[in-house]
Amino acid sequence: MSVLSNKPIAPYQAKDGEEYMNPQQREHFRRVLNDIKSGLGEDIDRTVHTMQEEATVFADPNDRATQESDISLELRNRDRERKLIKKIDEMISRINADDYGYCDNCGIEIGLGRLEARPTATKCIDCKSLDEIREKQMAK
Repeated sequence: MSVLSNKPIAPYQAKDGEEYMNPQQREHFRRVLNDIKSGLGEDIDRTVHTMQEEATVFADPNDRATQESDISLELRNRDRERKLIKKIDEMISRINADDYGYCDNCGIEIGLGRLEARPTATKCIDCKSLDEIREKQMAK
């Protein structure tokens, strides 16, 4: 099931001996990514309409501050979603170029399970784990 979607898409069930990132798998992940993108677009549209409808001028400074804080939080969330949409578009381009599902660092298969959990993954679990270890070491 895709993570951010309201419509469940069942995980891909690979058959024994099936080639990795064959046309059926690529089409499955294209559907998953487009479904997530569609859900994000709906959220963005809903936020814009809500902000327009709820735009009120409060006389009380505390009420105004609360409203501004809420709007700021919503805008940060929408910005995060906008960045995710851009990443999804990049992943769909990779599917179209038959480059989806392979690690950017080492070139090995990312794996269907990892891609089901995180369809925008660009690194295998080993390379991602090494990156996270390096980040922790640099933070010290």
